[in-house]
Formats: sequence, structure tokens, C-alpha cells
Amino acid sequence: MSATTPPPHTIRWGIIGCGNVTEVKSGPAFRKIEGSDLVMVMRRDAALAEDYAQRHAVPRWTSDADALIRSFGVPFQGNVCGSYCHSMP
Repeated sequence: MSATTPPPHTIRWGIIGCGNVTEVKSGPAFRKIEGSDLVMVMRRDAALAEDYAQRHAVPRWTSDADALIRSFGVPFQGNVCGSYCHSMP
């Protein structure tokens, strides 16, 4: 980036359903890509959501999908579907 190029805007992400797939695939990628940051995760089991957030340095977590969707500062949400979804019509 040159001195005249403005810094990129950061896209803040929230994941609804931070299960096994997000552990090694999509979750870590949010931190590795410049201009991208994972700021909140949701999982139905609150203890597992908190654990995920702590291990991946995600500042906020919840067990309520609506809370993530309504959350100020999380303009995009992702839902990583389990393997059973891949066989759905």
C-alpha cells in the first residue's frame, strides 16, 4: 500500500453456528484476510459459544441468533451449514 492509498475498510463478521467446520476453515480465515475481522459468534450451546470465542480471540459471543443479527456493528452474518445440508435438494 502506498502512502497515498487509504487503508482498507474492515468488514466485521458474525458467524451463526460456529461449529466444527468453522474451527479450521472459515473461522480462522476471517482473521487472516486483511480488512476482515470476526467480532461475534453464535452457537445454541452458550458454553460452547463462549469457549469458541475465547480460543479464537472473538470479542463477543451469544447463544441467541437474533441477538447477533440485531447486534450493532455486525453488518454481515454467515451461517456455515453442517454436512447434512450438502445433500439437501
